[in-house]
Amino acid sequence: MKALVLFSGGIDSTTCLGMAVSLYGKEQVCALSLSYGQKHTKELEAAKKIAEHYQVEWISMDLSKIFSYSDCSLLEHSKKEIPHKSYSEQIDSDQTGPVSTYVPFRNGLFLSTAASIALSKGCSVVYYGAHGDDAAGNAYPDCSSEFQDAMNQAVYIGSGNLVRLEAPFVLATKADVVKKGLELHVPYELTWSCYEGGEEPCGVCGTCIDRAAAFEKNEIMDPAAAIKGEA
Repeated sequence: MKALVLFSGGIDSTTCLGMAVSLYGKEQVCALSLSYGQKHTKELEAAKKIAEHYQVEWISMDLSKIFSYSDCSLLEHSKKEIPHKSYSEQIDSDQTGPVSTYVPFRNGLFLSTAASIALSKGCSVVYYGAHGDDAAGNAYPDCSSEFQDAMNQAVYIGSGNLVRLEAPFVLATKADVVKKGLELHVPYELTWSCYEGGEEPCGVCGTCIDRAAAFEKNEIMDPAAAIKGEA
């Protein structure tokens, strides 16, 4: 059995990659990283290093043209500032739905792309790292369990019952993700989560705040911070 992991180079997808390698072996796993026109290349650089760490096949593809019509604050062509506050604070201040860092239907497009490549490469399962914290308050509607169920059904039917989607953390918290990753000795020191593209993580964007809280709940220093000597 072969698995394809939708792989950003962040905590959630790296944990999924660690799980897939543990279950199937590195020879039966490939990692797919998709560029969507984001403001930096840190994620892709991290993804390449982690794929090399696990010695799995790494595929990189550019889908940025599709998102050229969006004004999402994550995108390079957008003039919007990335919010420097937690997701819950963003939801509290804007009751209209998804947060400004939601890229329109990104997971739908990514999962469809992954399913096509998985089918072509003989993979029967696609892993992706959506988790419950991202779906809370409809911040990222394409991270919800309802979305996962619908996409899984569509992919399974559309692939002739050959490919299914696996989102092991869709009902879990990011702290749960980190807990599982620590058990698997996932190389979190190689991951990148920050929405900004600076030399160091900004520490104040939504994903930086979410990441710090996940390690704090597991009563451990973020390995990425520890390796930089940040106490």
